[in-house]
Amino acid sequence: MALLATDAIVLHAFDYLESSRILRLVTRDGGVRSALAKGARRSSRRFGSAVDLFAQGSVQLYAKPGRDLDTLSAFDVVLARPMLAEDLGRFAGASAIAELTLRFGRDAADAGLFDAVAEALDALAVAAPDAALTATLASAWRIVAELGFAPAVDVCADCHAALDAEATVMFSHRAGGALCARCGRLAPAGRKLPAEARNALRGFLVGVAGEALDDASTRAHQRLLREFLAEHLTDGRPLRALELWEEQRW
Repeated sequence: MALLATDAIVLHAFDYLESSRILRLVTRDGGVRSALAKGARRSSRRFGSAVDLFAQGSVQLYAKPGRDLDTLSAFDVVLARPMLAEDLGRFAGASAIAELTLRFGRDAADAGLFDAVAEALDALAVAAPDAALTATLASAWRIVAELGFAPAVDVCADCHAALDAEATVMFSHRAGGALCARCGRLAPAGRKLPAEARNALRGFLVGVAGEALDDASTRAHQRLLREFLAEHLTDGRPLRALELWEEQRW
């Protein structure tokens, strides 16, 4: 049984049998993992706030070859992020980020993805209620970029010609991003992306939210993200947390 000692963040947790919990984690040195916290429901002394959503700290995991479920031996929490539970917009955004990470992250070392998730949750934890949507957009696009699916923004996704930074361009999900005028005319489908929206997307891909977007711009960017994920990442299964975040049902 191999020991993995690494940094981790709890992205999902659910009860298991009478006394335990299963945690879904993103880790710095082991990617996305599932871990059994034995006795976590029977006593809070062993793991404490480690079983809380979005808690971050140092973990020790025991893994057996051929098994998808590790055993959690220790979890020293250094950051709990209770502010995420104080506002529905923040919590919905954090849940959407967690879902993206758990669905598409790999079970291999990925420090870039871990850092992107940690910084996303930190940004959401301090975001004003009216800025949570924009902060989530920036975080989601950065997760997409860390997963290796960043759309082309400054060069044509087809012919790789440089694009005028002030131009309105065609954005093709199938092609993988912005298109030059020639390739845009040949594309079977796409959306027009104004310079202002392209500039916002450029920032989102590196996790920069900028100023909070107005309602119409937010909806347009949410739609762009949803359609891009459907084209490049999703396998037909719904992303429930992302849908709830976009619909803002509360």
